Amino acid sequence: MSATIIPARAEAVIFDAYGTLFDVHSAVARHMAEIGPDATRFSEIWRAKQLEYSWVLSLAGRYETFWGLTEKALDHAFARCPDVDPSIRPRLLEAYRSLDAYPEVREALRALHRQGLRTGILSNGDPDMLEAAVESAGLADDLDVVLSVDAAQVFKTSPRAYELVLRALPLKAHEVVFVSSNRWDIAGAAAFGFTPVWVNRLGLPDEYADLAPSAVIGSLSELR
Repeated sequence: MSATIIPARAEAVIFDAYGTLFDVHSAVARHMAEIGPDATRFSEIWRAKQLEYSWVLSLAGRYETFWGLTEKALDHAFARCPDVDPSIRPRLLEAYRSLDAYPEVREALRALHRQGLRTGILSNGDPDMLEAAVESAGLADDLDVVLSVDAAQVFKTSPRAYELVLRALPLKAHEVVFVSSNRWDIAGAAAFGFTPVWVNRLGLPDEYADLAPSAVIGSLSELR
């Protein structure tokens, strides 16, 4: 991997939110004892169904709020894990609105600003979800733009979602570095023309060989 992740032509670094800046499993982690031995599986089902619903709707030409999909996915997780007490549902949803940011996030954003780069979010999350997450993590002063696909009424990996970045800044696609922990999101960003950087925290095998990341890092602290 090259020592330089961000090319000289870059003007902005845009991040996916859920799984990249914010730990999507931290909501369940706060209630591990109450959920019991199915907690890890429960959290994985919740996340997987949330994403699956977004993909299916986009392919079908339909759109619902991401919060609505998050609720539906949670209900599916309860159905798949019947030993988990459903009375915890309101607390899990409340926790999802204030997910933990990964520990290196704030300093990574500030380091990019010191390099003269603009920073931002492009997320499937609804505007109010993103506002709550950013406020809870204390990142508002470290982000120049916070963009929700709700403005395009379609989820990533639709090109219409990534186009929102170019409208907001405005820039050309090759001037944007797009950072995500989701390999499918990296594939979408590569297809659109962004410079995609994959945050592979879990050391997962690569996919989508024809839509490769420009770099693979294990932590946002490696961005430079």
